[in-house]
Amino acid sequence: MADEDKLQPLMFLMTYMLMKRRRDINNADTQRLNEVKRRIRHRQYFFQRQRRMLMMLTARDLRCSCDIRTRPWTSTECTDWWERVVMTEFQPSDWLEKFRMSRETFFFLCGKLKPRLARQDTHFRRALPLEKRVAVALWRLASNIEYRTISGLFGVGSSTVCKCVRDVCHAIVTLLRPVYLCSPSVQEVEDSAHHFLSRWGFPHCVGAVATLHTAILTPSANVANYANPDGWLSVVSQVAVNGLGQFWDVCAGFPGSTEPTAILQNSALWASASEGVLSPDPPPSFMGKPLRYVLLGEPGYPLQPWLMKAYSKKKEEDDVEEEEGGLAEARRAFNQRFVRARRGAATALLRLRARWQCLSKRNDCSLDVVPTMILACCILHNVCEAHGDLFQGEWHGEVTKGENPQPGHTTARAPSPPGTSDHLQGEEVRKLFCDYFQQSQLQQQD
Repeated sequence: MADEDKLQPLMFLMTYMLMKRRRDINNADTQRLNEVKRRIRHRQYFFQRQRRMLMMLTARDLRCSCDIRTRPWTSTECTDWWERVVMTEFQPSDWLEKFRMSRETFFFLCGKLKPRLARQDTHFRRALPLEKRVAVALWRLASNIEYRTISGLFGVGSSTVCKCVRDVCHAIVTLLRPVYLCSPSVQEVEDSAHHFLSRWGFPHCVGAVATLHTAILTPSANVANYANPDGWLSVVSQVAVNGLGQFWDVCAGFPGSTEPTAILQNSALWASASEGVLSPDPPPSFMGKPLRYVLLGEPGYPLQPWLMKAYSKKKEEDDVEEEEGGLAEARRAFNQRFVRARRGAATALLRLRARWQCLSKRNDCSLDVVPTMILACCILHNVCEAHGDLFQGEWHGEVTKGENPQPGHTTARAPSPPGTSDHLQGEEVRKLFCDYFQQSQLQQQD
């Protein structure tokens, strides 16, 4: 019995060592099996990667030699109209009619937009050519037709048309605005003053300020804010036009019910003109006095030393009754010259809307894109005017037949909001112009 008690601990120890040895052997077998599986997976991944690389190299060689590729960034396979008809058979009149600019201006525009719009081909797809992307956007801006119509015409998807319009408009504003839509230089200010005097008979003037309403779809919120004085939904923009009929300042995207005075007083134009940026230093002389150059504004604008507006009809009638020494006649002469000089801005806006139909018809783009589109159209207008592209008179008919005439063309604008009063010095400046026009009439009579 005593011997058995002595052997029992030894038996337990032997049993424990045998079980531990079996467990170690099993763990080693499991580790070897896992390592074999890991190596198999790694080799399979390596072989698959080699196979993919060989397939890509083979596909690239085939594409380079046989021009075989997968579907490009288009929804239809046929692009013969763009590649064969437009690029090779379009006449100068066709370029003007469809793209609103000459072929030379079109390729000039493509060159300027290339840094932002150029795309590279991939191994699986070819990017849409730069020229085609610009053409899609211009076609949309010029015609305002539906995306699906342009999609079938150019052989691209409707979503691609939408993206082209967005990308091209943003590129135009980013790259061309500093060149074609910026504050005028001293020489440009002098040239504009010369054009206003020689063409419209209004001296000491460098530009006119006007508003443009663009019809939009019903927004998702604040619908009442976008109803303009005529009752239809729009966004309103403020533009400044020089003597050549080109835009040099644009504030776009305000709700249609916004008063023009509120837009003007919150714009950079108000700040720069109030500080005398639009005139050289020292100011040029007018009627024997140093006077800054002036702008011509709408009736609702407040009269400022640098911003002139016409006399109201009620004021003219009061002057007729009072007959204050020919004052009524001087004010009539001022109003006549003022209205005549303002035609330059009206003509520029008419040419803008006629050339780019997206501004004269209801714009069905997203509301966040419309301000950029308006800026892009104003810049394109300046580009076409600077390059001397022809403007076809029949385009005017497309604007007059539009369903949304400008509110200021058919009805009187709302009265000025409270808190916007005429400046006393502005009245003195306007009186100087009255004296100038009255002297001009007397000299003509003599």
